[in-house]
Amino acid sequence: MFKLYSGLIRISMPLLFTSCVAVTADTLDVDEALDYCGAQVHRTLAQLERDSMDYSMMPRNIAATDTVWHCRKSTCDEWCAGFWPGVLWYEYEATRDEKIKEQAEKFTASLEYLSRTPAFDHDLGFLMFCSYGNGYRLTGNPKFRDVILATADTLATLYNPHVGTILSWPRNVEMLGGHNTIMDNMINLEMLFWAAKNGGDRKLYDIAVKHAETTMRHHFRPDYSCYHVAVYDPETGAFIKGMTHQGYADDSMWARGQAWAIYGYTMVYRETRDPKFLDFACKVTDVYLNRLPEDYVPYWDFDDPTIPDAPRDASAASVVASALLELQGYCDSDKGRSYRDAAEKMLASLGSPSYRSGDKRPSFLDHSTGHHPAGSEIDASIIYADYYYIEALLRLRKLNNELDVLATL
Repeated sequence: MFKLYSGLIRISMPLLFTSCVAVTADTLDVDEALDYCGAQVHRTLAQLERDSMDYSMMPRNIAATDTVWHCRKSTCDEWCAGFWPGVLWYEYEATRDEKIKEQAEKFTASLEYLSRTPAFDHDLGFLMFCSYGNGYRLTGNPKFRDVILATADTLATLYNPHVGTILSWPRNVEMLGGHNTIMDNMINLEMLFWAAKNGGDRKLYDIAVKHAETTMRHHFRPDYSCYHVAVYDPETGAFIKGMTHQGYADDSMWARGQAWAIYGYTMVYRETRDPKFLDFACKVTDVYLNRLPEDYVPYWDFDDPTIPDAPRDASAASVVASALLELQGYCDSDKGRSYRDAAEKMLASLGSPSYRSGDKRPSFLDHSTGHHPAGSEIDASIIYADYYYIEALLRLRKLNNELDVLATL
């Protein structure tokens, strides 16, 4: 029976994944991996159909002990609601299956109201650009464009010009001691950049750049590892402290936080072509790559003292693999080749039996970690891991196709 998700998964004794295997890029078959994703998408749709297909209920996670998606209502406080429509859009891009497109449109439409709702927090980019953004990219539907532009304006209301960043969690200002900005917020800047180029106000571009610059200045340690949270005085803009919310400790390198930094600064360079952002993207990437285990899938936090018995985070590996496949194209040939090799090794590991959900579950990947300190989504399948995994595969297929074309010239 398909289950509806109404609260956090809390596992007192998580099933830990600790095996470490050598991987090589030549073990990766992109077409086979995309076919696998397609089969899993159809399995998920079949489960949703058996539950009468409520388009406002989005697959969120599958516990290691379970076999079906737990879903959450697509409300403003469900930050992951845009990833399942995004997965469907990517599957449509891979196959051009009109039935998949129809499902993508219906799940996407359930989020439209967010473009007309005051901002709950910074996650509007995740919610609306993964869904409507991919939908517009693939269909050119002008209604999708209008929704994105309206949502970008809403996100911009969280910008504090005294600080120079977007407020991430308005509900946590008192708890955290000031204007808080989390590393995840870097990903939401893409919607502002896009809107500024597609009919929105130029100030959206300026906000995104300033946010990236302020974050670059205060959110990182001397070794270029990042804090999860930076806290500022909302009146003066003074940096108060760096801390964690989902990592092991304030001074540890939380894997997914570093992944957001890698992906975010790669995107900011693409949108600005400012060399300082490319240089920074490489610096935050290198500290991550230099500390990876042999199979290129990180432990949930690089400084968890229980390593090698700590949980892995396949979601971080998916995010970084996708980012590297873009970043490699902006670097010199040697560095670009090393980044592409690393991305292919990540995808080869994720596509192996050690990380695939396979017949056990309709998700793409197992062994992600959501909010470890809260005991939530540990050693689970999580929808954003699947989203960035299929995105990475499509990026790699495009690169491979481009090389094939060049080889014929």
